[in-house]
Amino acid sequence: MYDPTVARLTYRALLGRRRAAILFVLPALLLVIAAAVRMFAGADDQVAANVLGGFAIATMVPLIGVIAGTGAIGPEIDDGSIVYLLAKPVKRPTIIFTKLIVAIAVTMVFSALPTLLAGLILNGNGQQIAIAYTIAALVASIAYSALFLLLGTISRHAVVIGLVYALVWEALFGSLVPGARTLSVQQWSLAVAEKVAGQGMVTSEVGLPLATVLLAAVTVAATWYAGQKLRALKLAGEE
Repeated sequence: MYDPTVARLTYRALLGRRRAAILFVLPALLLVIAAAVRMFAGADDQVAANVLGGFAIATMVPLIGVIAGTGAIGPEIDDGSIVYLLAKPVKRPTIIFTKLIVAIAVTMVFSALPTLLAGLILNGNGQQIAIAYTIAALVASIAYSALFLLLGTISRHAVVIGLVYALVWEALFGSLVPGARTLSVQQWSLAVAEKVAGQGMVTSEVGLPLATVLLAAVTVAATWYAGQKLRALKLAGEE
């Protein structure tokens, strides 16, 4: 289910000079914000939770997920180079699974690691806040990567759709419409973090059992459907 050649090509595409520069911007900004907040506000647990929840989980993780998830396959479909990959004796589910693993790895490195470092800077992991939000970033990275990889497979406007979901649905509607929070990867990941952090430091609108089921269901369903769409794309090319 994992092909090293496909993985190497995907890493090369995601970590090219231009895309890598974009990936570094948000983590660097988070660390700068964390250092500035610690300098002016000191080590405050609630402030640390606000910064990590408001910027790292709500903004940085989904945006990096968009870049990594859509970038793992979208450009190849857009420029037609995916045809050469499909011509190789590699199963279509293997291509999707390999690209998903690469997208997850990139998203985790550029989101979870900076979240941990920022949490340590902000309050030295008091109330387990740094660890809790790092775990949230890790589980969110998996779901976001699968979701945005699917978008990259089915639409030429995957980046735009991903940004709308991340910035409009989760950030805007999620804060204004209570029912929308149930369909939010952000809230599902926070449900996991809520069990790790000190009482009241992290809150989620979704219970942990439901959040776990939804995270797994979205990841599996998105990966499976992306594989089906890639198989259909090959058939269309042959016709």
